[in-house]
Amino acid sequence: MSTILAIETSGKYCSVALIHEGLAEFNKEDDHEMNHARAIGPYVEECIKEARKREWKIDAVAVSMGPGSYTGLRIGLSMAKGLCFSLNVPLIGISTLKLIAVKAMFRNIDWQGNEILVPMIDARRMEVYTAAYDFRLDEFMEPQPMIIEADSYHDLPYEREIYFMGDGSEKTKDILKGERYHWLDGVNPKAADMTALAEKAFRESDFLDVAYSVPEYLKEYEAKKSTVKGLK
Repeated sequence: MSTILAIETSGKYCSVALIHEGLAEFNKEDDHEMNHARAIGPYVEECIKEARKREWKIDAVAVSMGPGSYTGLRIGLSMAKGLCFSLNVPLIGISTLKLIAVKAMFRNIDWQGNEILVPMIDARRMEVYTAAYDFRLDEFMEPQPMIIEADSYHDLPYEREIYFMGDGSEKTKDILKGERYHWLDGVNPKAADMTALAEKAFRESDFLDVAYSVPEYLKEYEAKKSTVKGLK
């Protein structure tokens, strides 16, 4: 089994975790907003010390690739790349939108398995970064910036329940109307939540180019309305 050092800096809070044999065994989180540059170095150092104390060799570094805060993503990826070079280990990139969706999956909810998960990351005003996934993480809607309007998600399969989550979802409650729409509060990305996605990527050797990988900003000059893929 693997030991993965995970870094999450896409949102307001900085977090770092040590994932060993499929469990987040050690993690550090900052409760102060946008304190990434100050917090990330000491947190990474503590994780490395913990790994050495337990005699675990770090096999890979996982980092959230966005979308999210431009500055936060650059800080996280720069730290992850530096660690990969110094430790001579591969780099795993984690989609922040998928990370939020997977965290929602593990909520204590009586899921039926046919719900559609819609993560939302706050951008500005009524704009979010968003996507739509089933429980296999197949896309109903590709990751994109979107200005939320009443009909933004009307093209998603009508017979399926839609669940919104992430820090961008709160501001949509007064705009999106429908009996099949539901909101999950407090589903924000943290490094410890990367466990399932990071382990899967490691098993499949799904690694990024350490030198040339860049964050998935997604942001365009003007946000687009949704482009929904074919129904599945």
